[in-house]
Amino acid sequence: MGIIAISRGSYTKGKTIAEKLAQRVGYQCISREVLLKASEDFSIPEENLLRAIEDAPSFLDRITRGKEKYITFFRASLYNSLKLDNVVYHGFAYHFFLGDIPHVLKVRIITDLEDRLAMVMERDDLSRKGALRFIENIDQQRSKWGRKLYGIDVSDPNLYDLVLNTGRITEEDATDVICRMAELPRFQTTSASKKAMEDLALAAEVETHLFNVRPRVEVCIDNGFISLKTEAQVSQDSQLVNKIEEIMKMIPGVKGIKVVSSKDPDDRSVCIAEPGGASTEGGAPTFFTDLG
Repeated sequence: MGIIAISRGSYTKGKTIAEKLAQRVGYQCISREVLLKASEDFSIPEENLLRAIEDAPSFLDRITRGKEKYITFFRASLYNSLKLDNVVYHGFAYHFFLGDIPHVLKVRIITDLEDRLAMVMERDDLSRKGALRFIENIDQQRSKWGRKLYGIDVSDPNLYDLVLNTGRITEEDATDVICRMAELPRFQTTSASKKAMEDLALAAEVETHLFNVRPRVEVCIDNGFISLKTEAQVSQDSQLVNKIEEIMKMIPGVKGIKVVSSKDPDDRSVCIAEPGGASTEGGAPTFFTDLG
């Protein structure tokens, strides 16, 4: 049991391999469904989410945080799908978000440029020059996306557990290799790794509620207990504290929230100890150590 995440690039036969793999191991195969679910849950046009994931950030995005907002919503939907386990996910963006989950087998599918050109020329009836321009544009956009948002190179093999070139092996061979590697103990779901995935999903859902809230916070989570760290001073009647009360009522699985401000000279915190509980200012609940 586990998660197989396939970064398939464009025109690499990765989609076909993912579908064959899911059928072989009996896993659910998801890709665009994550976008559709995020679009439905957060009332965002699917096209906007797709652009946020695939296009490099613009100057306007950096000012308005528009792309960052959409990615926050997409990430929450992705984690919610993957926490169910036994999933093959294929798409572009997963490796930015799943690097620390032990039972995720991260695979990169690539192929030779000539094979990619042939696929584009046949599909879109383009000349070789036109197909080359099209592929280079896609690759450049994705490279910029990774570098500007996360400071990484999406083509770096160190991001993946396995890199396969479908220009050298068949789809069936690629499927066989991935299946065998997925059976290794290293990629089996454990109680600890399952908890880590569930915590990640819960933290992402909390972030969707806090995106427009000030002061901005960093969300940390452990077994349902959430710590919100901020560099600003937090008052009892702040927008953030009011939003916390809403989160405690709306999100199942949140056992408690603590806000810690590094700017507070007295190292005080505003806390809610349990769902439906009252906010308190001063001492921290016993389930958290001070982080300020």
